[in-house]
Amino acid sequence: MNISEVATKFEMTPATIRYYEKQGLIPPITRNASGVRDFQEEDLNWVEFIKCMRDSGLSIDSLARYSELYQQGTATLMERKAILLEEYQKLLEKQQLINQIVARLETKLDNYDQMIKECEQQLVSGANKTAAEKV
Repeated sequence: MNISEVATKFEMTPATIRYYEKQGLIPPITRNASGVRDFQEEDLNWVEFIKCMRDSGLSIDSLARYSELYQQGTATLMERKAILLEEYQKLLEKQQLINQIVARLETKLDNYDQMIKECEQQLVSGANKTAAEKV
């Protein structure tokens, strides 16, 4: 699969994929006889993983370190797990903060719904008084 096809598949730009490869986030991609990147299944798994992690807010540095360790083999399992665990904890903290913000916004929206309902009731009762006065 060429870089344009991969970019389309993962809703990324070819430039982003090239950047990720240059930064060491993705192991070097196999190239065909013409020198064109030829993505294999393992490469696609890396692109998908890196995209997911970047979308979650993981830093380029953390992912580059993780990729570097991965390429060194199983001796780095504990260090790779530590990187992912640290990032996981950061995401849980962000999730908790987002949940608090969502709850606060829900309360604000409920307050607005109540105020709008009260205003509508006042308009209806005001309109009824005006109609009664005309009779």
